[in-house]
Amino acid sequence: MHLVQLLLPLRDNDGNAFGRDAFDEVRRELTERFGGSTLYARAPAVGVWKDDDGDVARDDVLVAEVMADHLDREWWRLYRADLERRFRQEELVVRAVECTLL
Repeated sequence: MHLVQLLLPLRDNDGNAFGRDAFDEVRRELTERFGGSTLYARAPAVGVWKDDDGDVARDDVLVAEVMADHLDREWWRLYRADLERRFRQEELVVRAVECTLL
């Protein structure tokens, strides 16, 4: 079993907030494909990193996650590219960890 997490920005690079419908669409897509999904929308996380120039950048993000029996890396690569286009990002973090249900 794998836990797959997607870090989705609340705003584009110009500071414009994405509407709720953008996140509802991701939830619907993930639920249809994996049978369920969780989006942590009430307390957005803050991502901070150094860019190529050494400047500190910041994003408020919503975390979406699903449980998947099989990790289809090609599907996730294509889905991440689609989300990068839709959320107008150079790169989105999509990560997976192997897990065991207790």
